[in-house]
Amino acid sequence: MYAIVRIRGGVNTRPEIRDTLDLLHMNRVNHCAVVKEDPHYRGMIQKVKDYVAWGQIDDDTLALLLEKRGRLSGNRRLTEALIKEKSAFGSIKEFAKAVNAGSASFKDLEIKPVFRLHPARKGLKSTKKTVPQGGVLGFHESINDLITKMR
Repeated sequence: MYAIVRIRGGVNTRPEIRDTLDLLHMNRVNHCAVVKEDPHYRGMIQKVKDYVAWGQIDDDTLALLLEKRGRLSGNRRLTEALIKEKSAFGSIKEFAKAVNAGSASFKDLEIKPVFRLHPARKGLKSTKKTVPQGGVLGFHESINDLITKMR
């Protein structure tokens, strides 16, 4: 699974990039979406690469994201009790592991596809440079560090 975090705003953004960000449900800065690793999403990420940071997410970080920022319809929090009640999983960690493996989906529990994160603690390096240049944009080998800073 890929985690995609929107870093830059939408002023003076081309319409096709704005539309792609809308399809990824990332309407604002600091929104995060978790998507499957397939060619369709890979093409969408490639189109918005100058506005987002992305990378593969591990099970523990996905569980942290679901626990802290997971929301249901009506802006209700995602809880352990709700997961036990509506699914066969015993905890948020088990559900996160199943989602990361591809055997479960956010749609199974009607979880919103976007996570609203805090601004990064202690700030970001540069929102205009890519990772090899010393910034934040683009592909991260470990996106988990960035998401942990923004939890």
